[in-house]
Amino acid sequence: MSIKFENVGIAVRDLEATIAFFTDLGLIVLGRDTVSGQWADTAVGLDGNHANIAMLQTPDGSGRLELFEYLHPEAIETEPTQPHEIGMHRVAFSVDDLDEALEIAARHGCHPLRGVATYEDVYKLTYVRGPSGILVMLAQELTKS
Repeated sequence: MSIKFENVGIAVRDLEATIAFFTDLGLIVLGRDTVSGQWADTAVGLDGNHANIAMLQTPDGSGRLELFEYLHPEAIETEPTQPHEIGMHRVAFSVDDLDEALEIAARHGCHPLRGVATYEDVYKLTYVRGPSGILVMLAQELTKS
């Protein structure tokens, strides 16, 4: 059997704000749509499923995020996930300049959870709380091979 990673899907409170955050960091919007109907109900497992969606991709094409803003059923607010909770943990991105990425994140009101760490002189990294409480790891490689 062959398997290929496609994307990570994230339900968000505000699609436009989330798109702005990720595109400012460098992701590209591949497409947008509104989904509903029997096929969507069956695939997602929700009756009356109706959502605005956007597919974003890293510039190198290696990763995709599919963002959903539910119109029906009404989105359920939950507490933002903590790094040690079971379940969806975080989305991680490599960046060329962590300081610049953090300046961009700050313009969206998103700041490191605790600061910037250095992992074995290989990566400088941090977690920020993005739009809709999404945990986003940003990492800059310190050594290029």
